[in-house]
Amino acid sequence: MKKIGLIAGSGQFPIIFAKKARKKGYEVVAAAYVNEASKELDDAVDVIEWLYLGQVKKLIKFFKKNNVTEAVMLGAIQKTRVLTDVKPDIKAITLIAGMMHTHDDGILRKFAEVLEGEGVKIKSSTFLLPELLAEPGCWTRRKPSKSEAADIEIGYRAAKQIGKLDIGQCVVVGAGSVLAVEAIDGTDATILRGGMLGKGEAVVVKAIKPDQDSRFDVPATGAGTIEIMKEAGATALAIEANKTIVFDKKEMIDAANRYSISIVAFEKEENG
Repeated sequence: MKKIGLIAGSGQFPIIFAKKARKKGYEVVAAAYVNEASKELDDAVDVIEWLYLGQVKKLIKFFKKNNVTEAVMLGAIQKTRVLTDVKPDIKAITLIAGMMHTHDDGILRKFAEVLEGEGVKIKSSTFLLPELLAEPGCWTRRKPSKSEAADIEIGYRAAKQIGKLDIGQCVVVGAGSVLAVEAIDGTDATILRGGMLGKGEAVVVKAIKPDQDSRFDVPATGAGTIEIMKEAGATALAIEANKTIVFDKKEMIDAANRYSISIVAFEKEENG
């Protein structure tokens, strides 16, 4: 039987992947992060080891013991937890010490390099689930208004700029002004901050970082995003088509239509 390693953070993505992989005939060997990954993984995979952030040597030993040569990195890690709930081993300390900065992509790329140096190839997060990628077009009954479309354009350009700096992927814009930029607090907090400032006039834009490594940390959204937007008073969501992962799409669209929130998946030229 084919084997696939799963390095699991929080959210439903690791569980969805595990179920799909097993249907495809893979034995799923999961390394799950304590206080991040769902306990549902225990029943969704074939073999599982729970570990703390920073236990790189333990993860490598676990994969080698189970003859894992290919793996995926799925699910979120709360950035604030990285500052408080981490148990770095010598391997992790050596990894970080050799870096010029510790932004998201930098750490993940270096982590992937370490694993591949140990014989574990990191595959694209969507290699078994291409159907989760956003299809282009307006998904909702209501299309973005003229002013919302203008704010979306501003948000897209701003998101690409913060992406170049490896800061985040989400921007909230209202009345032509950037209201909030994703930082260590994450997407939901960004939407709530921006919505509070926009007072009912805010759009949310999520865009992939320039030169994003598709193996990990691609933008993701779902029904939960719409609920947060409703709470924040945001009126439109724009995501990049074919580059954003979408969960619970039907529930997401139904909720957006119920709240008169517009959802659009846009396509841009690489230099657009």
